Amino acid sequence: MSAKLSGWDDTIVALSTAPGIGAIAVIRLSGKESFRIVNELFPVKDLSVQASHTLHVGYLVSGGVALDEVVVGLFRGPKSYTGEDVIEVSCHGSPYIQQQLIQAFAAHGARPARPGEFTQRAFLNGKMDLTQAEAVADLIASNTEASRKTALNNIRGGFSQVLRDLRDRLISFSALIELELDFSQEDVEFADRTQLYGLLDETSETVSQLIQSFQLGNVIKNGVQVAIIGKPNAGKSTLLNTLLNENRAIVSEIAGTTRDTIEEILNIN
Repeated sequence: MSAKLSGWDDTIVALSTAPGIGAIAVIRLSGKESFRIVNELFPVKDLSVQASHTLHVGYLVSGGVALDEVVVGLFRGPKSYTGEDVIEVSCHGSPYIQQQLIQAFAAHGARPARPGEFTQRAFLNGKMDLTQAEAVADLIASNTEASRKTALNNIRGGFSQVLRDLRDRLISFSALIELELDFSQEDVEFADRTQLYGLLDETSETVSQLIQSFQLGNVIKNGVQVAIIGKPNAGKSTLLNTLLNENRAIVSEIAGTTRDTIEEILNIN
């Protein structure tokens, strides 16, 4: 990754798990100084000589004070999420402990990561393409089985692979056509016209299918807005409660009991 981009040569740190109280929390560092920063706070062993993709248990100590007992995961670049040296520190999930550890890492040279910066670095370092990077956010936000499967397939490169295959075949035929132009006076055909027309038809159909799939993909990702509309006392509240399997709306024989708008999210199957 080009160091000319402002801030992209820094070592960054951020909480990778959801904020708040929990059993554990994970703090991630990425950048060329990751091992040095954590090593200075981890007196149990020298992390700089440890193998990649290993776990190490010990105390993080700052200023002679033990901050927490942690598990340190080492991931040397380029075989890491961002393609850089990455360290993931699993600590106890106290918000106070999380804050103290992040402040200690910052005091030793790390800067707070910008939103989405770890995935952005993975993209800039060629670890994933733009579709896969966007799919990471979709997978994190997925709330149905369909949205989870779609996002996971895109992370694995399913969507990108379709475009990559078409691009490779088009480039191959383009090279043959350019070769014919170079030898145009020889009256020689290097590219099969029938195959070329078939490829163009296939490409057009595939691209049309991908464009049309946007509507379905948007439904899978964001859902469909449905309004229950009817005359007073027609059973709208009863229907809503039945769909939700809970008493979300008040049901009464008196017409007009439900006067306010009620909004809910429902996953079916």
